[in-house]
Amino acid sequence: MANENVLTKPYRSNEMVGGVNNGGNRVFLYATGLDREDLEKPFIGIVNSWNEMNPGHKHLRELSQAVREGILAEGGTPFEFNTISICDGITEGHKGMCYVLPSRDVITDSIELIVEAQRLDGLVFLCSCDKIVPGMAMACARLNLPSVMVTGGPMLAGKFQGKTIAGGYIVREAARKLINGEMSVAEYEQMEKSVCMGPGSCPSMETANTMCTVMESIGLSLPGSGTTHAVYTEKLRQARQSGRLVMKLVKENIRPKDYVTIENFKNAIAVDMAVGGSTNSLIHLTAIAREFGIKLTPEMFDEISKKTPHLANVMPSGKYTMLDLDEAGGSVAVVAELGEKHLNLDVKAVTGQTWREIIKGRNSQNTDVIRTLDNPLHEEGSIAILKGSLAPEGACIKQSAVSPEMMAHRGPAKVYETEEAVIEAIHQGEVQSGDVVVLRYEGPKGGPGMREMLAATTQIMGYGLGTSVALVTDGRFSGATRGPCIGHVTPEAAVGGPIALVENGDMINIDIPNRILDLEVSPEVLAERRQRLVLREQPESSSYLYRYSKSVGSVWEGAVLK
Repeated sequence: MANENVLTKPYRSNEMVGGVNNGGNRVFLYATGLDREDLEKPFIGIVNSWNEMNPGHKHLRELSQAVREGILAEGGTPFEFNTISICDGITEGHKGMCYVLPSRDVITDSIELIVEAQRLDGLVFLCSCDKIVPGMAMACARLNLPSVMVTGGPMLAGKFQGKTIAGGYIVREAARKLINGEMSVAEYEQMEKSVCMGPGSCPSMETANTMCTVMESIGLSLPGSGTTHAVYTEKLRQARQSGRLVMKLVKENIRPKDYVTIENFKNAIAVDMAVGGSTNSLIHLTAIAREFGIKLTPEMFDEISKKTPHLANVMPSGKYTMLDLDEAGGSVAVVAELGEKHLNLDVKAVTGQTWREIIKGRNSQNTDVIRTLDNPLHEEGSIAILKGSLAPEGACIKQSAVSPEMMAHRGPAKVYETEEAVIEAIHQGEVQSGDVVVLRYEGPKGGPGMREMLAATTQIMGYGLGTSVALVTDGRFSGATRGPCIGHVTPEAAVGGPIALVENGDMINIDIPNRILDLEVSPEVLAERRQRLVLREQPESSSYLYRYSKSVGSVWEGAVLK
């Protein structure tokens, strides 16, 4: 037959370029400089989130080149495309933070659009920071193509006046010293320039590094890669290896849903608790699991946290940096220390190995950085789930970063409806020792966008209130947050949750060991308040945020769009 030599291949991309009827499609690929030999190979998407305004992503073009080399070496045709990546660090404390969590779903959707439209056969995802990592993991699950994630790695920590600084939160907390004249402008500027020493995600166990670490346990990135630093040549080798690996997965038709189970997620939660992970992981792990068809609950997180010791002595819940953690053996050594007492070691990593195989001979090289099970930093994991009359569906706190004297606290409410109002109240001396600051209408719908409250929490710490004042919000927190800060209160104020009914002076009882968050107001009084409750109207200042607020669900469902 005349058409017997027309291009055809045994991959999904054949739908786009194979056969007589797709000659018109091939025309446009030839226009990019490809030849027939290139079209016959598997089409591998390199999903890059490079962004020169984001230090965590500024170096990803170099990693992309290494991924490309791995794909080419194994007989694939790489196609790089980009998606957005917002830096949380530069969006704190202003309207820009409203857009950060909503960007996660845009990332997922944008990847789906191009991958499905252009019928790619396999994917390598390049990402580093807070919402980009989970957004890409959600796309990985949704598309269920042979895939590998390459995380960009932490940045090196800086030093100021002889002390290690492992995150911008230290500078934010120091602002009071500048205001009070305890630090000069020149010293403060020097401090600002001493924190971030180059490309990579923030150098402590904040949200970005939490999510990069748990990607290994879920089975989406190379074991050990989450703590390999951005500037290390090992990161380039990992990127190249990931390019080779995705070709193996494509040829063997191995897809994420073939091996990622609920046991992977239970392992990921346990590792999260052991490394002192961010409360943001509760939202993201739930959303990623949902794309895998797996349901995670607040009770599951709390049950695992109660059984899992906090082992990684890393800032902001400990004293060391991500580099110290990596040199002590990294995430793999944490898994090895947890062992089969706390993990299912028979689940598989993206490499096809079981974790039992991976951890052989990979013990902690520094038992003060990665503590042993018989000498943990804390007996329980980093996060606790609280419930009670103020949070019937749940709330969360990073208990590993709370001082012992604030593990239980009862105090009068000081109620505010924006983060800016809280900051001003602290500056004016309105917030006093013993208070419970209630910050509402900052949830997914109410914000809209569920801002991180880092600007407020760092003021509490900077003004010396971290051992006497608690903050309770339906918003969320940066992974850098320290102190008695309770977030994710649900139902949120915007849907009429109990937090919308709190008034100044109401007593609030916080009992972290017993997992209690109670508003000490009688049901009769609350019922009367509800009768006259008028929910705050959301201004339509942004078309996207307005649509987001109408579609977003509860944080305990992953704050995904319905």
